[in-house]
Amino acid sequence: MKIFHEKIPLGQIYEKYKHALPLLIYGMIYMTWFVWLEENVRHYKVIHVTLDDYIPFCEWFVIPYFLWFAYVSVVVLWMFFKDKDDYIRTCIFLFTGMTVFLLVSTLFPNGQHLRPAVMPRDNILTALVARLYRTDTPTNLWPSIHVYNSLGAHFAVMRNKQLSEIRWVRIGSLILSTSIILSTMFIKQHSVFDVVTAFIMAAVMYGVTYKYDIVEAYRGHIRTRKKRTPQIN
Repeated sequence: MKIFHEKIPLGQIYEKYKHALPLLIYGMIYMTWFVWLEENVRHYKVIHVTLDDYIPFCEWFVIPYFLWFAYVSVVVLWMFFKDKDDYIRTCIFLFTGMTVFLLVSTLFPNGQHLRPAVMPRDNILTALVARLYRTDTPTNLWPSIHVYNSLGAHFAVMRNKQLSEIRWVRIGSLILSTSIILSTMFIKQHSVFDVVTAFIMAAVMYGVTYKYDIVEAYRGHIRTRKKRTPQIN
C-alpha cells in the first residue's frame, strides 16, 4: 500500500514563516557589528562604581550566565511558533535594546577592569569562567545585553496569555532571569552600572512595547489609513 504525502507549496511555507526574516536579517547584522567591535576596540572608557568592589567573585554563577543563551532562544522560538503577535513584540523589545547597545559601544567605547587576575579556586567552574574570559573581551559592556534580554524574555513570558497561566513557567522564568542578572556581576563580567542602565532601558521599552502596545498601535494606524483612502469603483 502506497502512502502519498501531499507536498506543501513553498509559497505557503513562506507565508506561514515569513516573520522569521527580520530575526535572521537582524541576527546577521548584529553579529557582524558586534564582532567588528570586539576586534577593533582598543581604547575605551573604564566603567566602575564603588559597589563593584563589594561584590565577591563566585564561579557558581557561570552556570546561569551560560543558560542565558538557551533561555532567550527558547522564549523567542516559542513565541515564533505559538504566538506571532507576542513574537513581534519580543523582537521589537530585544532588537531595540541590542541596537542601542551597538550604538553606545561604537560611539562610546567602554570596558571594565573587574576580572580577577588569578582565579581564587581551581575547579571546573573557574575553568569555564577562564574560558569565557579568553573568548569574550572585557569591552563593549554598557548597557548589559545579558541583563536587558533576560528582562525582555521574562516580560515576554509574563505578558503571554498561555505561558503566564502556567505557575511553574512563571516562577522558573523569574528565578532564571534573576540568577542570570546576578551572574553578570558575580563572575565579574559587568559593573553594577551596566546592570542598572539595562534595567532603565528595559523599563522604557516595556512601556513602549507592552503598555503602549506598539504592535496594536501600528495596526490601528494602518486601519485608519485604509478607511481614509478613497475607494475607486
